[in-house]
This record gives sequence, structure tokens and C-alpha cells, in this order.
Amino acid sequence: MKLYRHGSFSSMLIVAFAISIVINFSYLMLLVVDQPEYYGRPATRSEQKRMETIETWGRLSLNVDGYGYIITDAGDSIYVGRSSLRRLPLEDGDVLRVEASTQPNRENAHRTMTRLIARNGSLFDYATLYDSPKQTREMLYQIFYYMVLSLIVLLIVNGDKKSAAEAASWQKFAQRTVLATAVVVAGYFLAPLTLPTGKTIMLYESARLLNFLIMLKCLFVLVVTLLYSRIYALTYQSQVMALENEQLQNENLTTRYNMLVSQINPHFFFNSLNSLSMLVREGDQQRALEYIDQLSYTFRYITQNSNNTEMVQLGEEMRFAEAYCYLYRIRYADKIFFDVDIEPAYMDWCLPALSLQPLIGNAVKHNTITAKNPFHVRIYTEDGYLVVSNKRRPLLEPQIGTGTGLQNLDNRYRLLLGRGIDILAGEEEFTVRLPLEKRTNKHA
Repeated sequence: MKLYRHGSFSSMLIVAFAISIVINFSYLMLLVVDQPEYYGRPATRSEQKRMETIETWGRLSLNVDGYGYIITDAGDSIYVGRSSLRRLPLEDGDVLRVEASTQPNRENAHRTMTRLIARNGSLFDYATLYDSPKQTREMLYQIFYYMVLSLIVLLIVNGDKKSAAEAASWQKFAQRTVLATAVVVAGYFLAPLTLPTGKTIMLYESARLLNFLIMLKCLFVLVVTLLYSRIYALTYQSQVMALENEQLQNENLTTRYNMLVSQINPHFFFNSLNSLSMLVREGDQQRALEYIDQLSYTFRYITQNSNNTEMVQLGEEMRFAEAYCYLYRIRYADKIFFDVDIEPAYMDWCLPALSLQPLIGNAVKHNTITAKNPFHVRIYTEDGYLVVSNKRRPLLEPQIGTGTGLQNLDNRYRLLLGRGIDILAGEEEFTVRLPLEKRTNKHA
């Protein structure tokens, strides 16, 4: 199971897109922000003065650093910020009519343009900014570029981990971090930069290679992708360890189950040989052949289910029990009877294979069976249980049992169903209740 690979590219693509959106959030805000506002408190007197505006006009002169000035006929200079130049379709030499602050923001500074009224004799409509294909393309370009850069870094840092240990290795992580840093540095110089003229170039083509905004974006890409990748790697390691533990538990369950089932076969095998030997000595060929047929069926059933750690339907188990009980009826003639009453609704319910064999065998082994007092074993269903019950008829010389049969059966139930069997050992009657589990298929 490749937890780290399956679905990881799509998740990394989503993360890369999210990083790009966060990085360009301030850029997106430029599309909806018109003028500076003061939030949360009343404006001071100095702020009110700076907020006072006056109409004026002049010619725009762009600076190579990304901002510009409107030179009026009176020789005044009105500052136009980078954000305004980026939002508004202004070019060097445009004749602009604007609203400008009456006071500069600080001492020895220029007044600032607050709103564009007209450009080259035409009134300017701010509503056109929202539908500007040029700005939309620029926005999508910025988002796409940083998404691709983030995705490349994620792919480098995550890589193709071959094991959980490699995924969480600090040495491998450090090596990939160095490579990712080199890619981000290269990405910094290849980052798109939109000039005041509206032309988009790569940063290395500009006059100034030091751009703090792009530097901050690239640094954000590197830090967030490294953190995400590290958390992803540690999560993957945890998942793999949990999967390995589950596999070890399943292997241990299978081993223990096979060991328990293997203890059934010798006991049943020797008893069957003794019964067959008795029939051969009596010379009853017909019963011997029938006995062999039923014996072969029971052995085939045991062989098919000896390594089966899943459940079988009660109907299958009862067909095996019928063949197994037949062997005892032949052996004890009219001295033993099996009273079976299984509700049809329970026939497709499930239980561990070979559950009835040790119960029937123990009932025969530990009780007196005579012609005068025939022995009856009841097998029936009740309230979601398969019940095996018999009257207690102790032997004159009781056989000391090891308890292995019932203990093995209880262990198998706990391994497969998570709960054990109910043993009711009364003075007059011995009863074992086997839980049944409702399933929809044969080997659920």
C-alpha cells in the first residue's frame, strides 16, 4: 500500500494553488480597493488636512523605480504610487486631471494623487478596472507562476519516498531542502514583474534585481512548502507504522489460529481410525464403506478449513456435523442420538469452522453411553446462539480432561469474533453456547 504516492500529486496541486492565492492576496485586493480609508478610529486633525483634496492637472513622468510624478504648470510635483500605476492604465507623458491632497503625508514630501478624474482629455471610469482583461491576465499570470513554483518545490521535497524511514529522514529532508532552496532562488529571478507601463517582464530583466515584494513571496513559498512537506512525511511515517503493526497483528492472528486448529486434527484422526478398525473387525463391509465415505467428507472439510481464519455459514458447519455425528451413530449403534433443531433463519449466520467437532467429541468422551440409557445430544439455535447441550452421565472412572478442546474453541472465538463462548456446567446438564454472527456472504 503506497500511502505516500496515491493521491499525493492532487493534494500537492491543491496546496500549491492555496499558497499562490495567499501570496497574491494583496495583489487581488488592489482590484477592489479604491482609496485609502481610516478604520477603527476618528481621523486626527493632521489626517483630516491630508485627506483634503484639490483638483489639478499635469503631465505624468514615470520613474524607473516603479512610481511617477505629475508635473503641473506651476512646477509642483504630485506623487503617484506604484499601486496606482499598477491599477490604472497610465503611460509616461499622459496628461492627467486628478484630485490631489492639499498637504503632503510627511514633511519634505510631495503631495499625493488620490483619484484620477480624466486622462488625455477623457473622463476616467473606475468601473472599467473590474473588467480589465489586462489586469485579469496579469493576476492569472501571477497566480499561475507561484502555483507552479510551489508545486515544483513540493515535488522536490516530497520526492518518491521508498520507505517510511526515508520519508522521515532528516538527512534526506535536508538534501531536498537545499535543492528546493536553489530552485526558489532561481524562481526569484524568473518571477514576473509588471512595469508601470503595463509590460510584464522577468525580474532579472529589470534595472533593479532587489525586489522585496517578490523576495517575500518566494520566501513564503519555500517556508510553507517545507513545513507542509515535513508534516506530510511524518504523517506518512505514522500511517505506515500503523499499517505494519496491523499486518503483524494479522500474521500473528493467523499463526495462532492455525496452531489452535492443528490441535484438533490429531484427536479426531485417532478416534476415527479406532472406529474404522472396529467396523473392519466386525466384517460389516457395507457400514465400513459408508463410514469411509462420511469419514472422507469430514477430513475434506477439515482440510479445506484448517487454514481458514474467516467464518463459515452455519449451514456448512451443520452438514459437517451431520457427517461427523453419523460416524458416532455407526460406532454406538442405537446408544447415541443427536437431536438437531436449527431455525432456517440462522442457516446463513456464521461461526468459526470446526466449532461443533470438539463439543460433540467431548460429550461422547466424558459420558456413559449404554443401550439401556441412550445418550442424547441436543444441537439447536436460540437468541443468536448455537447451543450444544447434553445430560451429564459421569463415567464410573471419569477421564481427566486437559480442557484443550474447549480452551482452543474459546480462543478461536476470541480471535475471530472478539468474544468467547459460554460454558454452563451444571450438575445435571452441560451446555455450551456458541455466538453466531450475522453476515451477508459466505466468508465475510
